Amino acid sequence: MSDEFFVHESSYVDDGAAIGDGTRVWHFCHIMAGTRIGTNCNIGQNVVIGPDVVIGNQCKIQNNVSVYKGVTLEDGVFCGPSMVFTNIYNPRAEIRKMDQVRPTLVKHGATLGANCTIVCGITIGKYAFIGAGAVVNKDVLDHALVVGNPARQIGWVCLCGERLTAGLTCPTCNSEYRETGHGLEKK
Repeated sequence: MSDEFFVHESSYVDDGAAIGDGTRVWHFCHIMAGTRIGTNCNIGQNVVIGPDVVIGNQCKIQNNVSVYKGVTLEDGVFCGPSMVFTNIYNPRAEIRKMDQVRPTLVKHGATLGANCTIVCGITIGKYAFIGAGAVVNKDVLDHALVVGNPARQIGWVCLCGERLTAGLTCPTCNSEYRETGHGLEKK
C-alpha cells in the first residue's frame, strides 16, 4: 500500500486493505481487509467498504454508501449518496449465509443515482445510468437509462451523461451510437 493517499483521522483502514495513489477517504469511513481501491478515487463520509471488495480507478462514492463483499466497481463508477448494494438475496439475521454471496459487477463509467438499490447477482453495463431511487433487480445494458421500482429502461445515455435522442445521438456533444448485443456503442 502506497502512502500517497489521504485518509481522514476519523476513518479506519484495516491491515490488508490497499488504497491507490491520489485516493481520498473522508470522515467516518471503514475500509476492510482484502479490499483494493484504485487510484484517484473519492470516498465520501460514512462509507463502509469490504471485506474483499474491488474498486477501480477514478471512482466516486458519495456519503452514506456501503459496498459489500461480492461487489466490483470498474474504473470511473459513480455511486450517489445513500445508494445501496445488497450481497445476499434472502438474508436472515439468525441464519449465516455469507457462503451465498451473489457477485455484483458495475462496469466502467456507470452512474448509480442517489438512494438507488442494486439487488445482488447482476451486472450494470458500461456507462449505464441508474436514476435516483431505482430498485435494480436484473442486468442493465451498456448506456441504458433505467428508473423506477422495479427499474425499467426508459432510454439511453451518452458517455457525457446526457439522454440520447430517438436517433441515438447526443443533443449536447453530438456523439452518435449504434445498438449492439450488450446495449450501445459509440460509432
